[in-house]
Amino acid sequence: MDQIIDIATDGRHLSRDRGFLKVEENGTEVGRVPLDQITAVIVHAHGVTWTNSLLVELADRGAMLVLCAANHQPRALLWPLEGHHAQGARMRAQWTAKTPMLKQAWKQVVTSKVKMQAAALAAFGHSPARLEQLTRQIKSGDSSNIEAQAARHYWPLLMGTDFRRNPDTPDINSLLNYGYTVLRAAASRAIVAAGLHPTIGLHHSNRGNSFALSDDLMEPFRPLVDATAYNIARQDGPEVTPDAKQALVRLIALDLPLGGVNSPLSTALGRLATSLALSFEKGRLELALPTSPDPLVLAGLGK
Repeated sequence: MDQIIDIATDGRHLSRDRGFLKVEENGTEVGRVPLDQITAVIVHAHGVTWTNSLLVELADRGAMLVLCAANHQPRALLWPLEGHHAQGARMRAQWTAKTPMLKQAWKQVVTSKVKMQAAALAAFGHSPARLEQLTRQIKSGDSSNIEAQAARHYWPLLMGTDFRRNPDTPDINSLLNYGYTVLRAAASRAIVAAGLHPTIGLHHSNRGNSFALSDDLMEPFRPLVDATAYNIARQDGPEVTPDAKQALVRLIALDLPLGGVNSPLSTALGRLATSLALSFEKGRLELALPTSPDPLVLAGLGK
């Protein structure tokens, strides 16, 4: 089972011990997790130390080490140099992909995201009609910026008219930051495992963004974080507590309909990244995009 390990207590020491990640405090072991089960290690705390052998073991398994700021947004990511036997060829194909293919890929990603947003609204008793209508208007490269139009309709209905998506605001945005960090780490691992580079995006292209492709491929899954954060905040408040983190981390194991079967979200990300890599190699776009889970599942996330 894939696991996200969160290090939020100051002064912890992380090391490798016979196939396990071992966590110590003042020389005393406080926990251990099999290395083969780790998708990512997210570090928020101060004074954390780790051994080089642990980082090498994580890299060998394609697990990400994510360093976060106080607002739970990632600031650095350690990923392996090699993630797939055909990595060189796939990265060259990724780098030389033609603009029309990139635009069509982004159209499909945005369409999948807006459909997931519509499903989230419906799960919480709001009409999805406007978003369903917008999905039919998305053009190549989302040249009409339907993604932004959908967001302006979606956020006030889901979170309330006073809500503003601002990563630096210490409210429910902090829960969203943490959930998106989990998604970003899982997406980055899937991308590297597929032989692609997380920096070379379809749409996100800021020169300072080392997660551009990760940010692209996680878009359809963001509404799952939104629904989880909404339920957590409504029940327990917007603080990023250990229980809240656990609820958001559990999303990577959420079963999603994909290709006629249910697969964990982490597997869905892997299939999406692999389908993009194969599309680059073949020059023909065939993306394995997720569909929304049952409304009752969506409405129950985070509870």
